Amino acid sequence: MLASPAVLAEKAGMAADETRDQTNRAIEAVFRIERARLIASLARLTRDVDRAEELAQEALLIALTEWPKSGVPDNPGAWLTAAAKRRVIDGARHHAMRERKHAEIARELDEERDMSAEAVEAALDDPLGDELLGLIFAACHPVISPEARAALTLRLVGGLTVEEIARAFLSNEAAIAARITRAKKAIAKAGVAFEVPRGAELAARLGSVLEVVYLIFNEGYAATAGPSLVRPRLCSEAQRLGRILAGLMPEQPEVLGLLALMEIQASRLAARAGPDGRFVPLTEQNRARWDQLLIRRGLNALDRAEELGGSGGPYVLQAALAACHARARSAEETDWPRIAGLYDRLGRVMPSPVVELNRAVAHSMAFGPEAGLRLVDAIADAAVLRNYAPLPAARGDFLFRAGRPDEARAQFEAAAALSNNARERDFLLARAAACAE
Repeated sequence: MLASPAVLAEKAGMAADETRDQTNRAIEAVFRIERARLIASLARLTRDVDRAEELAQEALLIALTEWPKSGVPDNPGAWLTAAAKRRVIDGARHHAMRERKHAEIARELDEERDMSAEAVEAALDDPLGDELLGLIFAACHPVISPEARAALTLRLVGGLTVEEIARAFLSNEAAIAARITRAKKAIAKAGVAFEVPRGAELAARLGSVLEVVYLIFNEGYAATAGPSLVRPRLCSEAQRLGRILAGLMPEQPEVLGLLALMEIQASRLAARAGPDGRFVPLTEQNRARWDQLLIRRGLNALDRAEELGGSGGPYVLQAALAACHARARSAEETDWPRIAGLYDRLGRVMPSPVVELNRAVAHSMAFGPEAGLRLVDAIADAAVLRNYAPLPAARGDFLFRAGRPDEARAQFEAAAALSNNARERDFLLARAAACAE
């Protein structure tokens, strides 16, 4: 029996709606991937971070209108960049170029207006003039307070929410939001150039940039919130930036140390979760799933850093810690006494309660759970650890291994209550249940 015209029309409409939904989802996915580079490119042109973010959103709206009709282009990042740049031109002309800054931007963009998508994409991928790296250096400019530098870069480059940034900094949302707002105003007021600095200025500003890249990687490696344990895109972006930095400054041990640390840590991403998404701790991971290419890259970068005399730097020390795990063929072969010794050194060059907590974990593995309990009790009252889930989680592990399951269960439950990551929370509650058993 043939379907009626009305039924056919209804089916056609449903198919069209589904196609539009699929296209819109594809557009949104592309935008999430391209957002940071797009903002970086626009910020370089406008010298205005807020305006760059607005233009990026306008480009997304244009794509949502055009791409369902024409399809997603081969070079979506270049297409979005060109669309946003045309908005800059149109805006400057609409206001009659009242300000010289607008006139300069319009003249520059008029020359670029006829660029092909391939040319735009090639410009974006220039490794020596990387606009994304330029955005990070701008966000880390000395005109911005130190605590705001990483927060602003995480927001612009990582696309993290204010809540996620607050978790990364062990701070509150209102403080982070205020930092980001002040940082944007400081950049605009100072007329900061969105480009990679050169010479002495590059070396002077490198430390804050390394901190920012590491924070981006950490948010990808251990997501502070949401349903997933990891955000591989953030890890990949941080690794890419680390490789660019290593290419620009191949004689800087700490640059190589950070790169080594990220490569080795990233090698374990696939093994950090089971098939059902369940968190798998380091000692239980299937090491056959560790990426050996990334491990080799990391170990090579660590070797170069140590050859350059950087074995005492904080990033080189952390890379050496990661290398201890990478070199162990099984969890039982892990050299925990060496790891404990490296944490002793790290605590001297980079003192912080979080480092001390990790040091306590290492000592508990090397010298027994009671050693870990003594160290963790010494930092239990630190303000920054007050709502930090890893603190009660570590104490719970020490107590469990010390044969005190009831106390351990209470600590695991407390840690689960503090965690905003669903997978981590499930893991902690499972450990609490195991204590009861």
